[in-house]
Amino acid sequence: MSRSTPSPAAPPRASLAVTLLVAGSFFMENLDGTVIVTALPAMAADFGVAPIDLNLGTSAYLIALAVFATASGWIADRFGTRRVFAGAIVLFTLASLLCAASGALPMFVAMRVLQGLGGALMVPVGRLVVLRGTPRHELIRAIATLTWPALVAPVLGPPVGGFITEHFGWQWIFLLNLPLGLLAFALALRLLPRTPGAATVPFDWAGFGLAGSALFCTMACLESLGQPAPSALFIAASAAAGVTLGALAWRRFRRVDRPLIDLGALAVPSFGITARSGSLFRVAIAAVPFLVPLMFQLGFGYDAVHAGLLVLVVFAGNIAIKPATTAILRRLGFRRTLLLNGLGVALSIAACGLLTPATPLALTVAVLFVSGMCRSMQFTTLNTLAFADIAQPRMSGANTLFNLASQVSMGLGVALGALALRIGHAALPALGLAGTPALAYRIAFAVVGLVALAGLVESRRLAPDAGAQLLAPPR
Repeated sequence: MSRSTPSPAAPPRASLAVTLLVAGSFFMENLDGTVIVTALPAMAADFGVAPIDLNLGTSAYLIALAVFATASGWIADRFGTRRVFAGAIVLFTLASLLCAASGALPMFVAMRVLQGLGGALMVPVGRLVVLRGTPRHELIRAIATLTWPALVAPVLGPPVGGFITEHFGWQWIFLLNLPLGLLAFALALRLLPRTPGAATVPFDWAGFGLAGSALFCTMACLESLGQPAPSALFIAASAAAGVTLGALAWRRFRRVDRPLIDLGALAVPSFGITARSGSLFRVAIAAVPFLVPLMFQLGFGYDAVHAGLLVLVVFAGNIAIKPATTAILRRLGFRRTLLLNGLGVALSIAACGLLTPATPLALTVAVLFVSGMCRSMQFTTLNTLAFADIAQPRMSGANTLFNLASQVSMGLGVALGALALRIGHAALPALGLAGTPALAYRIAFAVVGLVALAGLVESRRLAPDAGAQLLAPPR
């Protein structure tokens, strides 16, 4: 077979080192989405703008991630995963340097968009490298490794950003990416198999325009919902535009012969069901790192250090469950794990709302630790089962769909957390409980817990033996 026409049926095997490299790049990309939150006041002072204006830098990064990810599958197939992944690392690292060198808000926002473009290629293409090169019986291990950055980065980002800003200056948040990026680039060239690009279908510019515009409007709406004083008119207009453009994009991808995004993976039960139920769970899980620090600081009156240390307990739970993930899945199977652990996710989220300043520290730590274990187990199970029955020729399209669903769900999670908290605060006067802000968080966590429970309804539709081929020992 010619080197110019690589076969998707027999991709090079992805080693543990490759999986760790991709996970490390995921962590770098995920961390940059949250690490600047606590640095915004210092950055605003240097740029001579109000701190609220710096939210544009965070929003631009997240929107660019979602918009440009729509083309990641086509670009990877056309130019080869090794070349695209390594190039994305270079782009992300260069954009980080330019972010640190920014002296004004417009340049900073532009560089955050460039950084988002790098991340939009780095994450889905890196996952594609692992999915194509990992044997089925090792997929659980690989996905568990790729899952931890999405769980850990939102927890570590704010305290790490605050520490760096206070002791070294906000520029070092971005400068630290330089040695990490150079190391990742060198390892990518050394470890990743050569995968020359193949002749592929023409680029679907109309589909990219519709899908990208829909995601732009949707993410802009979600980001606005998370702001302290959102504009109702902007939210309504961006939501309407996002739904309309999304419907047009969906219609196009269903009707054209060579769409930018192949929707065929949704017809595979294990992918379609986990995509729908997983989106609800991701929304609920993403709301927790937003609500917990606010509850400890604004609801309980803890200082930032105390609150940060307690949030790290969630991270400890994420890590603690990893060694047992495969054993649990082999014991219970994917369907039972999703149902039982999903119930644990919902209950542990609701339990966070029952915490009070008078709750014994040991009990608070236990609730947060269990919550961390449940969210980690649910993420790994969903992310693994989604690709259990996807054939290699459809892997690129399924990966793009999965990444887009994840991006929107995580953004919706922060918006849900902010909206649930507003519902809680609005309900207090009606309940005659004005002046007791801690109770608003109890209502907010209850709302988020109900969203997690809704994810169980779709998970029940899975076949009892769903993903069984992933649990069989290697022959």
